[in-house]
Amino acid sequence: MMRYFHRQVQLWGEETQQSLQTKKIVIIGCGGLGSSLAYALGSSGIGEIHLVDFDEVSVHNIHRQIAFKVGDEGKLKADVVKESIESRCPFVKVYAHIGRLEAFTCKGINVDLIIDATDNLPTRGLIDAYAKEVNTPWLYGSVEAFNGQVCFFEKSSFKAFVISNKTPSGIAAPIVMHIASLQANLALRYLAGLSVKKDLLYYLYINEEGELITQKFGMPH
Repeated sequence: MMRYFHRQVQLWGEETQQSLQTKKIVIIGCGGLGSSLAYALGSSGIGEIHLVDFDEVSVHNIHRQIAFKVGDEGKLKADVVKESIESRCPFVKVYAHIGRLEAFTCKGINVDLIIDATDNLPTRGLIDAYAKEVNTPWLYGSVEAFNGQVCFFEKSSFKAFVISNKTPSGIAAPIVMHIASLQANLALRYLAGLSVKKDLLYYLYINEEGELITQKFGMPH
């Protein structure tokens, strides 16, 4: 195993790498953010990953949802991601839960971290309520156009957001991978026992001049 994770072992040693095998996470959503997150974390040595999604692959998903390829249309997203991740890394066990978040929460599965990879605010409100109920931190991520947001929620509440059913406008594929990468880095640091700034919202966007801007906002408790 240590040969597989050689470069990470160089980063933090065998003991920390081995500790990741005891960690369990759940990724809610297997679309753009979810498939990128699963690739990043599933190849990092997390021992157990639960995937929650009810959707099937559509052709318009493929350009920004890296787990899928032409020919996957009609297949269940969670099943495709599970197969792909387990084929890449033999040291992770992936469980696909076909259905909505509410069905997963009834199973009583304990995890170390909940990761949001959904695409609507009402579901994120449910994730926040679930996380508070089971006393587990969660990672929020969202994308739209060339913009994105990330926050590691621990004590603050998602109620600071105005919950609506607003449908996002178009989305560029690279911002999806960028935001998922930021989420994955925070998740990996937390699971490896490294410091993570919590309850701080990062808002990233590219302005009309093409400059990448990052803003930070403290979330109210």
